[in-house]
Amino acid sequence: MPDQRESPDATEEHTTSLRERGSFVSAHCSCGWRGPARRARARAQADAGEHGGA
Repeated sequence: MPDQRESPDATEEHTTSLRERGSFVSAHCSCGWRGPARRARARAQADAGEHGGA
């Protein structure tokens, strides 16, 4: 029987948002994931898209 803790819940929806801090912006997800700080908003949005959100 597989370990439940190691298999992610495929039905859990990832909701991402962008957060600004000074001249930097980073993507954050409801699952706890956080992307790197970027100066370009488009790069932060791309990070969120690659993660599986927005």
